[in-house]
Amino acid sequence: MSCFSYVAVDLKGTETRGVLEVPDQLEAIRRIKEMGLFPTRLLAEKPAPGPSLPPRARRPALSQTRPRPFRWRAGIKPAVLAVFTRQLATLLEAGMPLLRSLRTLREQQPHRRFRLILAEIESAIENGSSLAEALAAHPQAFNRLYVYMVRAGELAGALEITLRRLAEFMEKARRIKGKVKAAMFYPCAVLTVASAILALLMAFVVPRFKLVFDGLLGGAPLPTFTTFVFNLSTAVQTHFLAGLALVAVLAGTLPLALRTTAGRWVFDQLKLTLPVLGPLFRKVAISRFARTLGTLVNSGVPILQALAIVKETTGNVVYARIIGKVHDQVKAGDPIAPTLKASALFPTMVAGMVDVGEQTGALPDLLMKIADTYDEEVDNAASALTSLLEPILIVCLALIVGSIVVAMYLPILHAPALIDPSNASGPAD
Repeated sequence: MSCFSYVAVDLKGTETRGVLEVPDQLEAIRRIKEMGLFPTRLLAEKPAPGPSLPPRARRPALSQTRPRPFRWRAGIKPAVLAVFTRQLATLLEAGMPLLRSLRTLREQQPHRRFRLILAEIESAIENGSSLAEALAAHPQAFNRLYVYMVRAGELAGALEITLRRLAEFMEKARRIKGKVKAAMFYPCAVLTVASAILALLMAFVVPRFKLVFDGLLGGAPLPTFTTFVFNLSTAVQTHFLAGLALVAVLAGTLPLALRTTAGRWVFDQLKLTLPVLGPLFRKVAISRFARTLGTLVNSGVPILQALAIVKETTGNVVYARIIGKVHDQVKAGDPIAPTLKASALFPTMVAGMVDVGEQTGALPDLLMKIADTYDEEVDNAASALTSLLEPILIVCLALIVGSIVVAMYLPILHAPALIDPSNASGPAD
């Protein structure tokens, strides 16, 4: 008989801890479910070594088997993690044992940091930890969503199916994120390059024309529009270094401000209220909410824990607060749909489909349909945004550069005598 310590929750989300003395882990899970609980953590208790046990026969601790390297400050890239997850699911589906699968993936892993993390995971599993517990020791590489889904797959005996779902989730999330980044990259790049070119024109090129016109016109008054451009050029030239310093300060302080709760709230609220980009960011947030919650619930994670994980991984503080309210309402025994319907950030269609899913018991399937629908809308919106902004930016740049060129030619057009002195005198008698 072995002792297993467990942590479980009931239907209301109340946490219960205890110890069971059963033959194996499957029997422990069965006993916990008989009590009407849902296990979230199950760990075999290691007996204290007796005096008769030889020191060499004792199983060494993790710190004694392999020196633990430094903690990673930088996480593993999502693309690398998605490939690893799909490959691990494929090996397990082919019947390969977990440790051998991890060893195979570690040996072919080109990234040194990830290879060392996998070595630690192997060592932890060899010392009696479950895969979820070994992954939880590396939060920089495996977030709570990943760990909880793996734990649910282990408890349900369907780890390979859960890993495949997780890989599909990560790949779709990366695809949507890539489309949004691609839609934003072009206008941001054009605006940055255009701003730099205009600043150089106003600071170094336009002042040369001013010197030329001062010498040619001899102090004669310039056209109003040309005077305005010259005054603007003087202001840019005077405050050029100060402007660069201000841009550098903003670039340095913005990441720090986004780490604060208030700064993140203002930034996320601003993203949702932008005229053209706001609807796109809303669709991305709704798609992420639906796909994450649907994947977790479909993998066997209890609804309260799933909502807590969705709140942390939604990527938007405004939506995270709404999901926090949903969590509190569900904990009190209420359904999800009314809180979503009361929020202006969730469309009525989403709340209605969630309501139908709760009533029919098909909530995971309907959440995945919502995610697929909004993924398609994000794809269409990103393509339309790129097609719309491209001509607008080109026209705006043409107007700005054209205005500077016109301002530089107006003095010449108003003073033809400077070009052909014979025009200054009347016709010969």
